[in-house]
Amino acid sequence: MGWLPAPVAELLDAALVADLTVVGRDGGPVTHPLIPLYDGERIYMTSSVLFSRKLEHIKRHPRVAVAITDPTALTHPLPGRATIQGTAAIVEDDPHSTWERVLPLWRAKEPVIDRFLGQRFALPLFFERAIIAITPLRCLYWADGDTSRAPSESRPEAAEAA
Repeated sequence: MGWLPAPVAELLDAALVADLTVVGRDGGPVTHPLIPLYDGERIYMTSSVLFSRKLEHIKRHPRVAVAITDPTALTHPLPGRATIQGTAAIVEDDPHSTWERVLPLWRAKEPVIDRFLGQRFALPLFFERAIIAITPLRCLYWADGDTSRAPSESRPEAAEAA
């Protein structure tokens, strides 16, 4: 299993939206709101492959951050905020079906996806997707959500030593 603290894993599981920040073409940050899907080790997000600048940015510079900061974007209220920094890889073997690998995680979080699946042929461009697979390397967590205080910090090597 992964090394992220349990409250952060719980936030990832409850988050309907998280902010993915990538390094843009000019070297500055670019943020995209996406659905985070967590399997206990990696964070997955999906992106349309059609004209996706975020995928281009990740291919050029795979360092990313995922922030969960909006308590109204959770399936149920939880205290805390988190920023997870890591490296991203794009999985786009087959844009028509590769994304289905994360469908069980997506379905568990957002069952409405099944309604969209029923319209798959009416919305073909939506379902040409790539997976963004993020390996966490550093986690900042604000237990009470108060970002005016210093967060607790976790890293995978610290979890292995414990």
